[in-house]
Amino acid sequence: MHIAETAGYSFDLLRGVILVNDEQFDRVADKVRVAVGGDLDGAQVAVWGLTFKARTDDVRDSPSLEVISRLLGKGAKVRAFDPACRALPRLPEVEVVDDPYAAAEGARALVVLTEWDDFRWLDMDKVRDVMVTPNVVDARNLLDRRAVQRRGFAYQGIGRS
Repeated sequence: MHIAETAGYSFDLLRGVILVNDEQFDRVADKVRVAVGGDLDGAQVAVWGLTFKARTDDVRDSPSLEVISRLLGKGAKVRAFDPACRALPRLPEVEVVDDPYAAAEGARALVVLTEWDDFRWLDMDKVRDVMVTPNVVDARNLLDRRAVQRRGFAYQGIGRS
């Protein structure tokens, strides 16, 4: 957008794409708000996935950071796990842990933000047992919805009813 504006070009299509992307980040954060009962202030939220995509350690321009920023802005406390990322210098208030179960401990909602295959095979009974309330917001539709629901979780995906 900056290059287009500098050149005096009105790039409305790109502006529209950016707006739709921002709205999607807001939708995911709103699903988390609903999952915790309507108010994120003080709510512990677990995040699985920080990198831009699976099998990389790149967090630059990661959609995860946008969603997390919105959660933090509404007062949530975020504890996160990613197989390749150990710190978030841009978001120092996020506690990054080295175990997915530790991320879920005490959480009122778990948000899956990167499609790491590792997450598919975790013991969801163990995840449920360490959470305060078993809520999953799967922003990547990575987990098997029915299997997660059979384990007692409330499940919200993206683009699914």
